[in-house]
Amino acid sequence: MARYVAESARETTTLASLDKKLVIAKRCAREGVIAGAKAAVFASIATAIPTLASVKMLPWARAYLNPTAQALIVSTVGGMAYFIVADKTVLAKARRNSFNGASSPSLCDY
Repeated sequence: MARYVAESARETTTLASLDKKLVIAKRCAREGVIAGAKAAVFASIATAIPTLASVKMLPWARAYLNPTAQALIVSTVGGMAYFIVADKTVLAKARRNSFNGASSPSLCDY
């Protein structure tokens, strides 16, 4: 335990290194948002088509799935896809950057 404290005391944190870490974090978060938005659009379309088709064809769905329920199904799947993909993307980028260290030439892999 004392060894880790001693090593952390030797590290010098400069303003430039903090700025570099902030740039990396912002860029990786932006990539997570973009990936999540793409997944949400795809999942919403992939969910809306069968939902609307089942309402047209199945008597049970026509009786029990009003427009509010249909919108809730589609938006829930879109929201889940967004948060799952964005979280996985940000964590993967953070893991990759932590293994590469702050001295890697590319701040965040594209």
